[in-house]
Amino acid sequence: MTPDLFASSAATAPDAAAIEQLRRSLHEHAHRYYVLDDPLISDAEYDRLFQQLQAIEAAHPELVTPDSPTQRVGGRPLDAFASVRHAVPMLSIRTETDTEASGAESFDARMRRELGLDVTAPPVEYVAEPKFDGLAMSLRYVHGVLVQAATRGDGELGEDVTQNIRTIGQIPIHLFAPAALSAGSLVPEVPEVLEVRGEVYMRRDDFERLNERQREHGLKTFVNPRNAAAGAVRQLDPAIAAQRPLSFFAYGLGEVTPTEQGGPAFETHFQLLQTLKAWGFPVSELVQVAQGAPELIAYYESIARTRDQLGFDIDGVVYKVNILALQRRMGFVTREPRWAVAHKFPAQEQITTVQGIEVQVGRTGKLTPVARLAPVFVGGVTVTNATLHNEDEARRKDVRVGDSVVVRRAGDVIPEVVAVLPEKRPPHAQPFTMPLQCPVCGSTAVREEGEVDHRCSGGLFCSAQRKQAILHFAQRRAVEVEGLGEKLVDQLVDGKIIRTLPDLYRLGLTALASLARMADKSAQNIVLALEKSKQTTLPRFLFGLGIRHVGEATAKELARHFGSLDAIMDASEEQLLAVADVGPTVAHSLRTFFDQPHNREVVEQLRACGVHWEEGAPAAQAPQPLAGKTLVLTGTLPTLSRDEAKDLIEAAGGKVAGSVSKKTAYVVAGVEAGSKLDKARELGVAILDETGLKELLDGHP
Repeated sequence: MTPDLFASSAATAPDAAAIEQLRRSLHEHAHRYYVLDDPLISDAEYDRLFQQLQAIEAAHPELVTPDSPTQRVGGRPLDAFASVRHAVPMLSIRTETDTEASGAESFDARMRRELGLDVTAPPVEYVAEPKFDGLAMSLRYVHGVLVQAATRGDGELGEDVTQNIRTIGQIPIHLFAPAALSAGSLVPEVPEVLEVRGEVYMRRDDFERLNERQREHGLKTFVNPRNAAAGAVRQLDPAIAAQRPLSFFAYGLGEVTPTEQGGPAFETHFQLLQTLKAWGFPVSELVQVAQGAPELIAYYESIARTRDQLGFDIDGVVYKVNILALQRRMGFVTREPRWAVAHKFPAQEQITTVQGIEVQVGRTGKLTPVARLAPVFVGGVTVTNATLHNEDEARRKDVRVGDSVVVRRAGDVIPEVVAVLPEKRPPHAQPFTMPLQCPVCGSTAVREEGEVDHRCSGGLFCSAQRKQAILHFAQRRAVEVEGLGEKLVDQLVDGKIIRTLPDLYRLGLTALASLARMADKSAQNIVLALEKSKQTTLPRFLFGLGIRHVGEATAKELARHFGSLDAIMDASEEQLLAVADVGPTVAHSLRTFFDQPHNREVVEQLRACGVHWEEGAPAAQAPQPLAGKTLVLTGTLPTLSRDEAKDLIEAAGGKVAGSVSKKTAYVVAGVEAGSKLDKARELGVAILDETGLKELLDGHP
């Protein structure tokens, strides 16, 4: 931990060496946090040191320096950006138009011709790195202090965006040789003037959080991370720019003037990148040295396969001749280096037109608007459909039939419309509205309060939900039809052998045995399992109906309160609200479900097929020693299974949660209890064994 250098008083001018030590400590901790992702101190300890420095500088403004950690965010909003002439032009890189891996072979063949190498010569050594989809940036340091940041502009003239770039935590504002490398290290001294070239970008998770925040405040959302990053860099108010989460990767140098000791003399581009990393700059871990075309091809294919799992967007890879002497020998053509190329991936975004908007019904009844598109090749495939997610998203983006839209597809991700081009909108294009009925079965489409999705209310009847309804009904916690799994249900539904739940109980041995990979013995077992499942309980049957928001605990409370299914089906919302564990959302969901005539018809047909349970008068309210309490189970108990323990807790009025929080009343721990037990100890939650649980259930706290 860094010592408290100024514990006495901020009013007394501190020692200059001491304040410099504190600044350096904060710089190093920021580097470990933002660049290395390996912090040595807690956030609270960093904040304490930062506030300590703020207090000193507030009391002694004359001590504030441009490279102080406190100056990352500051300065007045600008009226406009000043122009910056680059000492070394920021040149563009030639693009390889062949988006197949063979593009690497073309580049290697060209390099060998340029270098005059015949077929007997050894392979050319390259550096291969991702082509970041962001904003090119030049960072100028004088005596190790960041003095200017400029955009590429036209390559000769850029814009001064220093105030905004200083807000990026990954960019060092003062360069120090890391302590671990300072003694006996081969890391060169930082040159007197150093221009570092790199890419400002926005991580995908930061982009999603930014757009979510924009939506919450009713503000315009950004099309993609690159647009969001560019908008943040060119924000005239640095305080606003600081709220936009940006990141940085270094990939090269501009102007460099040597120190008195002669400055850095690099032999390879890869060595240059490793030195930038040692000086404190983030350098992508995906950078590799490659020998000849075969290794370039392997790199291209590897990055292409994994690009969608990266935390940031890339649109290709870049190949550079690694040996700097060869780069100098090859030189430039027009405004491009001869020794480098950008090898692009197939585009992930394209423009097309919306030919129609349809609504699809998912396995769980969710209604999703889908744009039918004029076919367009994007992300390596021809796309004809793109999801609009839900009514709110469709309206927020204002997608209409006839619109020209930007469509994005990344890997196996479902294509989506990311932006509309309103200037190309045809006259009389109508806004999208969600239908009031399910387009598959005609049941009422319901959107519950606080939710973004519409859902079909005809769960047992709707053919789009048929497979999901059957699997849910047949699961172990519902009526339990042993052996009726997903593959068998697929065969039965796809073969139109069963259309509704009651059809299950009309299955004969002949129909089952005729299915592919179904032996007579297996068919007989399914018939027996179906017969056995007819004897069930009211809570299991009610849970098996798949009514939205009605879980096992709620089904038990409903059965206990009303005693019969008919009483539940006929109960008003007010009567339902009298049941423990039933709130307005659940009551409305129950009423909506049983108000659909076809749902009642399915229930009656199941009864007619012989599905039955014991019913009776509403039970008297049993003692509820765990009413209002949440418990968590972890490990293996001596005599109770996890399901048995859960049933006992719920019967006593308690709830069983899957994770430990401050709201947890007890954690019940058995053998081989895991991280939940550690979390309980950390939060001070009471811990019980099986004996303690039974005592609690008996009303003994």
